[in-house]
Amino acid sequence: MPEFVDTHCHLDAPEFAADRMDVRRRATAAGVRHCVLPAVDADSFEAVRALAHTHGDSYALGIHPLRTPAARESDLALLDRRLAELADDPALVAVGEIGLDLFVAGLDPERQDSFLREQLRIARRHGLPVILHVRRSADRLLKHLRELPVTGIAHAFNGSEQQARAFVELGFKLGFGGAVTHERALQLRRLAAGLPLSALVLETDAPDIPPNWLYRTAAQRAGGEPQGRNEPGQLPAIAAVVAGLRGLPLDELADATTANAVQALPRLGARLRGRGS
Repeated sequence: MPEFVDTHCHLDAPEFAADRMDVRRRATAAGVRHCVLPAVDADSFEAVRALAHTHGDSYALGIHPLRTPAARESDLALLDRRLAELADDPALVAVGEIGLDLFVAGLDPERQDSFLREQLRIARRHGLPVILHVRRSADRLLKHLRELPVTGIAHAFNGSEQQARAFVELGFKLGFGGAVTHERALQLRRLAAGLPLSALVLETDAPDIPPNWLYRTAAQRAGGEPQGRNEPGQLPAIAAVVAGLRGLPLDELADATTANAVQALPRLGARLRGRGS
C-alpha cells in the first residue's frame, strides 16, 4: 500500500476533540505514515508539540495571519524563545503556520506584514523552513520572501501558474489538498497536472478544505446537511485525484511527494527514517 505524508493537518483543532485518537488511527490504516501539525497561535504551541510526540508525527510553531488581531508582540518573543529551547527536538520541523490572508475582511494588512516579517526573521535565525498561508496574497508574500529569503511549503496553493513558478524558484514546494478534487477548480487542477512533480507536496488542512465528496454547498447546509469534516485519512483519496490528473501510478506520486516533503522540511527525513520514534 502506498504511504503518504500529510504536510498540513490541524489535529489539535476542536473539531477533533471527541475522537482525535481514532482520527489518527484511521489515517495510519489508510496509509498516512506521518502528519505535520502546524500551530496557529501561541496558545497552541504546546498542544501541537504534545500531539506530535504522542503519534510520532512532527510539528511547526508560528502565528497564523488570521490570529494576528489578537496576537501580542510578546507572542513573537515566546516563539523565538521556544524555538531555541526546542532546538534539539527532532519533531520540530518548521515555523508555521505563518503568512498573509487578504481574503478575510477586516484584517489589517500592515499588521499581518509585521508579524510575517518578524517570523521570517525568526525562522532565518533558527535555520528553519516555513509553512506559509497564502490566500489572495501571493504577490505580496513573494515580495517579503525576496527580501527575507527562506524556503519551505506554500500551503493550500491556489494562485496563478506564474506565481506558482515564482514560489518554486525561491525554493518552495506547493501544497495540494482537497480543493484539487473539485471539478470546477480548473486552474488548480491545471497546476496539479502541469507543474514539475518535484514542486508538489500533499496535505489535507484537516479539518478544513474538505474534498468534493465531503463538501456541502450553502444550500445543502441550509437544508440541514452538515459540512463534511476533513481528516488526514482522506489524503490517499485526494492523492488518487492528483495522480489521475498527472497520469501517474499512485505509488509513484506517494514516493515523489514524500521525497519533496523531506526536501522542504529537512528534519522530516530523520523523523521518517525512525518512523517517529
